[in-house]
Amino acid sequence: MVERPERSRTEGGERAPTGREWEVFVRDAGDDPIRHAGSVRARGAETAHELASRLFAWYATDIWVCPAEEMSRFSTHGAEGASADVPREEPRTTEGF
Repeated sequence: MVERPERSRTEGGERAPTGREWEVFVRDAGDDPIRHAGSVRARGAETAHELASRLFAWYATDIWVCPAEEMSRFSTHGAEGASADVPREEPRTTEGF
């Protein structure tokens, strides 16, 4: 039987190890699409990869780690009057790309 640990609330202090925050992307297998799995905090890419492997993707074919400060997000969420449910007025096209 495992004893239940007693925990008490702590104030202040660091919530995560020191270092940069890294976003983690994984591909589970072969032709699967890449997906965002979460984030880790580590001093370098190698350590971030190691942590990400343990936490999110020990089974994954591919793991990418990217410094969080290098990520840019583009979204229609939060844009005034924008909604994902509203159809676009112009057809989607790849012309010009």
